[in-house]
Order: sequence, then C-alpha cells, then structure tokens
Amino acid sequence: MSALQDLRVLVVENDEMSAALLQMQLVQSGAVVVGLAGSVSEALHLLGETAPQVALLDYRLANNETSEAVAEGLSARGIPFVLATGMAPDHLPATFRSGVVLSKPYLTAELTAALERARQGDSVAG
Repeated sequence: MSALQDLRVLVVENDEMSAALLQMQLVQSGAVVVGLAGSVSEALHLLGETAPQVALLDYRLANNETSEAVAEGLSARGIPFVLATGMAPDHLPATFRSGVVLSKPYLTAELTAALERARQGDSVAG
C-alpha cells in the first residue's frame, strides 16, 4: 500500500498539462485528487467544497496571481500544503512558511515524500 493511499489532495496549478501530469502521478501513487484549480478563486471554492487532507500548490498562477491567498486559506483551516516552485524558500512570502517547499523540477518520489512531510507537520519554518 502506498504512503499516499486514499489521501485527498487538492491540486492548484494553472498549466493544464502540468495539472494533468500531477493528477496522473498522484493517482498512480494511490491518492485521490479532489480537485484541480488554475486560479485563486477556483482553489478557494474547491477548498470549501472538497475537504482535502493536503494541497499541492504552484506559486505562480494565471492572470499574475500567486497562490498566497490559497496558502492562507489552507493554513486557517489547518490543512497542510506543499508548494512546488523554482523559487528559493528564503525569497517566498512568509505565508508559505507553514508549508513544505518542493523545488522544481522534481521526481514522483520527491513529490510523494513532500506530501508525506506536509501531512506529518513538517514545514519550511519547522
């Protein structure tokens, strides 16, 4: 049984091809993708509708948005998250310190490990 078996994951990624690839990786790892969001408004809507156990966020979204408001919403609900980005952790807004940073590009094994660390309460600040 996979470490991610039946884990409910919300994916916030504006690039449709990347989102589809992430969904495939997560499902193959045993997770359940409860929603795919490409914008802050979609992500916040899905957050309220789908009750994810963890979220995977891309930093930069469509229309010059960032996922900072999504990270705030997740933190307020006590839902852990992984931020996938090419940015160095010390250049990220403080909002992301409660999450796990996954440096792009990454392998499926690194994604799985980051989601597990987030579930266990690990974070940038931790």
